[in-house]
Amino acid sequence: MPVYAYKGLNQSGRAVSGIIDADNPKGARLKLRRGGIFPTDLSEEERQKPKATAAERDEISLARFFERITPQELALLTRQLSTLIGAGLPLVDCLSALIEQVESARSKRTLSQIREQVTEGASFADALKAHPRIFSDLYVNMVRAGEASGSLDIVLLRLADYTESYAALRDKVRSALTYPTLMAIVGSSILFFLLSYVVPKVTKIFSENKATLPVMTTVLLAISGFMQQYWWLVVGGVLASVISVRVSTRTPAGRLRYDRYVLGIPYAGKLLKKVALARFARTLSTLLTSGIPLLQSLDIVKNVVNNMVLTTAIEEARASIREGQSIAPPLKKSGIFPAMLIHMIAVGEKSGELEQMLSKAADAYDNEVSASVSALTSILEPMMILIGGAVVLFIVLAILLPIFELNELVR
Repeated sequence: MPVYAYKGLNQSGRAVSGIIDADNPKGARLKLRRGGIFPTDLSEEERQKPKATAAERDEISLARFFERITPQELALLTRQLSTLIGAGLPLVDCLSALIEQVESARSKRTLSQIREQVTEGASFADALKAHPRIFSDLYVNMVRAGEASGSLDIVLLRLADYTESYAALRDKVRSALTYPTLMAIVGSSILFFLLSYVVPKVTKIFSENKATLPVMTTVLLAISGFMQQYWWLVVGGVLASVISVRVSTRTPAGRLRYDRYVLGIPYAGKLLKKVALARFARTLSTLLTSGIPLLQSLDIVKNVVNNMVLTTAIEEARASIREGQSIAPPLKKSGIFPAMLIHMIAVGEKSGELEQMLSKAADAYDNEVSASVSALTSILEPMMILIGGAVVLFIVLAILLPIFELNELVR
């Protein structure tokens, strides 16, 4: 549906502007007049071209990538909307105020479309559901529960807190692992260049001299020769491995095997498991606090943990709960969830404070993840420096030792 930018006057004579979607300009003017706005200028914001070149399609895709709504921006919009609704303003007026404040073009378009759907009689949750790439099932279901209970402002505030905490945890893990990952990539690239191009040039004199070479030099020449002749095999093997993993993880069985393998990786598997458990506990606590039933909450949570092993365990627990069991025993039976989390869930069920216990468990796992990431970074950085130094020392000695021997023969 086309989107139109408009300027006009409201019923009090005040100049207003914004964005509206309609089938055609006539429909856009009609919608504006129904909303009490008399348009003075109306222009289509973006037009669908009949045919686009490859360069234009790439430019459009790149523009949409940079226009995406970040979790931080979504949290800010949610918090502002919660404040406006809490002040007693109608939802349509709250959305109009947000549209005037935001700077992102995509945010303006999305909020304008949501406002139009709400104006036409759709619920706020249904309007959000039309934009699944921005508003997740968790977001939509919590808004739906807030609308039904009359506490939409409180639910939106919880959503803002949840989005901010989730984004903060993800950014913390990413920033901590960026430096070691970058060092590994750059170091591997430099080593590949040295062995395949530089070392053969330097060690060519040894081969021509036909002297007896030290073991280190012989090993270096063998590695360098292999890299020089079969570098394509190494690159092809890496690409084939990446492609095979991506293809196999597209099937449920392949994704399950991959996630099970990842969780078994020493230290890193435990870290990823803690991240998933923190997400599970935080999301389930937020959903239950917002008044969403347990079975529906678990159905949403299983898509949030981003690990098929945990997803399967949650599905099995959900089936057992549907049959009348409590939540703790089926989770314990899976053998995936740790004893501490099971115990806190059991205590929360008995005391009627399950939401609070899950929130405390999420805080505990967030702290453990932060400590584990800091410890992992402090170990990886010096270890990578030592390994890089050892490789450079090996190459230097392998080149210098034969040179020293040649000098002795010349003397």
